[in-house]
This record gives sequence, C-alpha cells and structure tokens, in this order.
Amino acid sequence: AYMYENVNHGFHNDTTPRYDKAAAELAWTRTVEFFRQKLK
Repeated sequence: AYMYENVNHGFHNDTTPRYDKAAAELAWTRTVEFFRQKLK
C-alpha cells in the first residue's frame, strides 16, 4: 500500500480541481507494474 501525501481524495480524477498530475502518474505507474508482476 502506498500513501500519497499532500493530495486529496480523488487526486487521480482529472475532471476535478483535486487532480494532481504527478501523484496520478506515479500511482498509475505503480498499478501497472503491480499488474505486470502479479498477472502473468
């Protein structure tokens, strides 16, 4: 599990002011890497 400090709930939703591009890209990279490792 990862904690994303200094971002709000919904930081990955790019249709709201809460969107945080850097945190969203990092979270997506981590998610895809997790899937690559576990879903072989």
